[in-house]
Amino acid sequence: MAFVSQLNQFTLSVTSPQTQFTPRAAAFVPNSVKIGVKPIEKTRIWTGDFVRERTSFRVRAGAKEENVPEKEDGPAVAVAEEEEEKLTPVPSEIDRLKKALVNLFYGTARGLSATSETRAEIIELITQLEAKNPTAAPTEALSLLNGKWILAYTSFSGLFPLLTRGTLPIVTVEEISQTIDSENLTVQNSVQFAGPLATTSISTNAKFEVRSPKRVQIKFQEGIIGTPQLTDSIVVPENVEFLGQKIDLTPFKGLINSVQDTASSVAKTISSQPPLKFSLSNSNAESWLLTTYLDEELRISRGDGGSVYVLIKEGSSLLTT
Repeated sequence: MAFVSQLNQFTLSVTSPQTQFTPRAAAFVPNSVKIGVKPIEKTRIWTGDFVRERTSFRVRAGAKEENVPEKEDGPAVAVAEEEEEKLTPVPSEIDRLKKALVNLFYGTARGLSATSETRAEIIELITQLEAKNPTAAPTEALSLLNGKWILAYTSFSGLFPLLTRGTLPIVTVEEISQTIDSENLTVQNSVQFAGPLATTSISTNAKFEVRSPKRVQIKFQEGIIGTPQLTDSIVVPENVEFLGQKIDLTPFKGLINSVQDTASSVAKTISSQPPLKFSLSNSNAESWLLTTYLDEELRISRGDGGSVYVLIKEGSSLLTT
């Protein structure tokens, strides 16, 4: 307590030194010491969705010598500037998961040729995305469901025979898509084929009913076989290589040109015909679909037998990843 009493009574006094010294020009001119603020580095702070760049400052003291012009060190160094902040978007956890998932689809032929190891990795990423689903009730977000969705991956074995045909040299599956019209509650599934002489499509039209916040019941009504669009020009090479031998096709050009003219005439006739429609009214023409993940560009659904479908919205950058 005596110490505290002494501390309260403590005062600071400054007395001029009594030592005699030889007068010398002052090292500092009165009022010449100034405080400058100079940015020296930027600190990166992660805040979750953004990286915040914050400019750091260092306080320095400078002396202005007599008759020496002050060196300019930037505008308004004696005035404190506002803290500079820049927001740089960084990929979210969901964005990283989606990109990693789409990268695994490469070379799997929509799931047909995926190895067991790749399938396991895909299912793991799908499970993580489902846990972070930003749309709790997909069937109530019809504006998100609306539009054309491109099939990127499936584990549904019923589609594998169809995908196998797409691996043949003369026929390829160009696209498998699902178009949802949320206003009329309709769904169209479509498969586009391409061959050396023609392209065509097979599609089904269906109506759907909302049964829960995530589940819809689908009832197929009709199938449609699109009118084949024949290629009206055939490019014939001058020669082809067969069993190590080059075969000159010049003598066959006349015959091929004749076939080409006939194909062009047939193409015009067939293309003018309407598509072929047939009814789907049996008991197997119904199915259900559970949407477990949905955002503006990616949809994950599960169907009968635990099959999974991953679809990407048309126009999304994920299709070019």
